[in-house]
Parts: sequence; C-alpha cells; structure tokens
Amino acid sequence: MKKITKIVSFLGASLLLGVTSISAIAAGGPVGITSKLMSVDVNHNGKSVQIIRNQDNSNTIIDAFAKTSRPCPVFCIQPMTFAPGIETLGELEIIDHIMRMQKGESILVVDSRTPDWVERGTIPGAVNVPFTMLTPSKGATTEIIMQVMMEQFGVKLVGDADEFTVDEAIVAGNVNEVFDYSSAKTLALFCNGMWCGQSPASMATLLKFGYPAEKLKWFRGGMQTWEILGFNTVKP
Repeated sequence: MKKITKIVSFLGASLLLGVTSISAIAAGGPVGITSKLMSVDVNHNGKSVQIIRNQDNSNTIIDAFAKTSRPCPVFCIQPMTFAPGIETLGELEIIDHIMRMQKGESILVVDSRTPDWVERGTIPGAVNVPFTMLTPSKGATTEIIMQVMMEQFGVKLVGDADEFTVDEAIVAGNVNEVFDYSSAKTLALFCNGMWCGQSPASMATLLKFGYPAEKLKWFRGGMQTWEILGFNTVKP
C-alpha cells in the first residue's frame, strides 16, 4: 500500500510539473538578444529606435523570407567568405557595429538593397546605399561610384584625379595613386541574405577601386536571418 501511495504521489507531482511547464510555455517568456542584453537603442534617421526581438513566442517569419527555392541564377548561395581579408559577420557582430557607429566610430552599416526592398523594412541604424549605385553593369558610372565613396564613405582623392584618371589607374592596377583610404570608413554591408548578390556586387566594385579589404565587413545572413530571429525592422 505504501509503495502504491508513493507511485501515485510521484505521478501526481509529475502531472503537476507537466501542467506547470505547459502553462509557462503558454504564458510565454522574454525574448532577449543574449541572456544579458534585452534591447539596444539606436538612432535611425534622427529618431530613437530600439533593436529588439519579437516578444510573441508564437511569431513566425514573414512570407517574403519564408521561400526556400528562389531560382539560381540569380539567387544563388553565396560563399561564407566573399574575399580574402573581408570579415563575415553574424547578427551579434552587426549589432556591435551599429552600436559602435552610434558612438561615433568611423563605421557605416550599409543596406545594399534597392529602395523597393528597403521600403519593406531595414535594420535600425542602417544607411541605404543601393548596389546599383556601385555596380557598372547596373548603370553606375565611375563618376557616380567616386561620388558615393567620397561623400558617404570618407574616401579622398589624391591630387586632381578625375574619373578618367581613375579608370586608367584601375586598368593599370595602381588605384592607390588616385585614392586615399586612410580616413575611409569601415563598411558593414548586407542585403537579403545568403542567396542575395547585391552586397557582394557592391563589395566587388569597392575592391576593384582599391577599398581596403580589412575595412569591408559582410553580414552574409542579412535580412533573411535578421527576420528569422524575430528582430524588428524600420521603414523609411
């Protein structure tokens, strides 16, 4: 009898524990960025915005990033390392770059996507520099590329170099004679994810123009993994 009583008591305790666990799951729990970091405050277009994950434990990814089989080409899987010297970043690292940029470090987090994608939502704190403005095959001229690099990325010209001098330097392989990258910003670029070629296209051009590889960072997961992890986005 005592043995049966102990078994019943054990089962009762187990059932109670199970009910408690189910209730806890149903009630939901906090969704932090890390165990010690709940959110991050950043400035986006002059407004204070929080980077925080969706607190709904039953939340699911939006349809735009739920597709698994986009046609390749053009949506082919990107390598883990784009080019020697370019560091590949994860979500925590891109947040760290945003925080450091907000504190005044010479960093620019760049959303390389076209405006129609950015309008659906971007990472708080990111600046949109469409890859089309840096890609010759998409209509970007040397003059436009130079303008972006000087006005937004902190690149300086050496002497009185113009677009014709730059084109000649690229062909000759001596772009260091026309560009001064000593004060250029560290760029952390991203686009729609591991199947997106927009930020890689921007980086390819920047490398061709002599941008130091160590000043280029790549958030390969981009908006795909940002959305998968339930991070919030902001719209223009």
